[in-house]
Order: sequence, then C-alpha cells, then structure tokens
Amino acid sequence: MQYGILGDIHANLQALEAVFGALDEAGVSRFLCLGDLVGYGADPAPCIDLVRARGAALVGGNHDWAVAGRLSLDYFNRPARAALQWTRRILPRDTLAWLGGLDLVRVAEGVTLAHGTVHEPQLFDYLTTPYDAYLSFRAMETDIGFVGHSHVPVTFFDGHPVSYTVDTEIPLAGRRALANVGSIGQPRDEDPRAAYGIYDSVSGVLRIHRVAYDIDGAAARIREAGLPEILAERLHLGR
Repeated sequence: MQYGILGDIHANLQALEAVFGALDEAGVSRFLCLGDLVGYGADPAPCIDLVRARGAALVGGNHDWAVAGRLSLDYFNRPARAALQWTRRILPRDTLAWLGGLDLVRVAEGVTLAHGTVHEPQLFDYLTTPYDAYLSFRAMETDIGFVGHSHVPVTFFDGHPVSYTVDTEIPLAGRRALANVGSIGQPRDEDPRAAYGIYDSVSGVLRIHRVAYDIDGAAARIREAGLPEILAERLHLGR
C-alpha cells in the first residue's frame, strides 16, 4: 500500500492542491497527515475540508491546538500570532473544536504519527538531532514513524548510534526509522516547492518529492487577508 505523507500544510491551499494532484497522478489514495493544517496561510477552512474529504489519518500540531485555545499564543512570534488570531476569527466553532480535539500522537496504518516529538509531544519541541530521535525511538511502539514541525526533510534511524540521512529515496524495510518529509505549505530548507512523501509499506521505501505550485497566488491570498507581509515573502524564499 502507498501512503501520501502530508506535513505542515499551514493553510496554503495552492500548495496542498498541487500535492494532491501529484499524489493522484501517482495513484496514491491513502494519506497520513502530521499536523499544522492551519497557521501562516490564508485558506484554513478549504485546507481542512480537503484533508478531511480525503480521509487522511492525522494528528494535531501546535498551530492547530493554539487556534483552538489549547496552547497559549505567547508561544508564537508576532507574525504567527497574528495569523492564528485571524484564523480563530474566521473558522466556525465546530471546526475549532475539531482541531482542538486532535491527538498529538497516534498509531495509524501500522506507523506512528506525531507533529513534534513522540516522547514529549505536548512540548512541541523540534525533532532535529540524533538525541531527539533517540528519545522518541524509546517511546515509539512501531518500527516506522513520521513527524513534522521543523519543515525540513530528514530521516533518522535507530541504532548505536542513531544515524540520519537527507536522501530523498530511503529504504526503511528492516529498520526503525523516524522521518520528516518537509512542509507542504511553508518549506524551510531553501527550496520553495511543496514537499511531501510517498511511503510504500510493501517495499518499505519512502520517497520525498517536491512539486511546484502557484506561490504568487498563495502570497496574494495572504496579502488580501491582511496578514503580515513576511508570511507572503517567505514562501518565495523557502525558509
């Protein structure tokens, strides 16, 4: 079975539609979402509706919990806080309640999903070092896990010591691995194209893909909403 791995969508409808278009072309029909559907971007409701309509198994992220009132806005910098306040005003109460009810860690389709770390998900720390991965491996009950939050693709392997790769085609069969496939809505690895993954549970191979999307359109939507200019500008920079 092939799974589309969706990380950090951040209300970027143009990017999300491009990713789903690429996944449809690849024949992928099952999806795992790693949280942060909202925040930064100007189309939270359509993005939520699209992910839910596709039947994705998902976890919540810090932006999802914050917009629902489960995490203090003091945690965020000024542009992010402004976007969350705006998002909170425009989303219906039932949608906010749904976002706030998302678990931070879950097992779905035989893999672990988390937004930040597996071992202390409520702290929303970044999983970016071998030691971070070591701690999450100790808490992970499955062999394979997927995380988001950092917006930067990297895959860690359990072992002595924990190792990692930034390759885009990664054999996972027979190994314990934690992978971040990057961000759909706001990449931060200096490649502005939307990032996503395809995991084949039969071959055990994870492939990380990039797809170009209408960045000008997404940026225009941010400006039209009156959100901070930096949120539009950074889409072109990929950081």
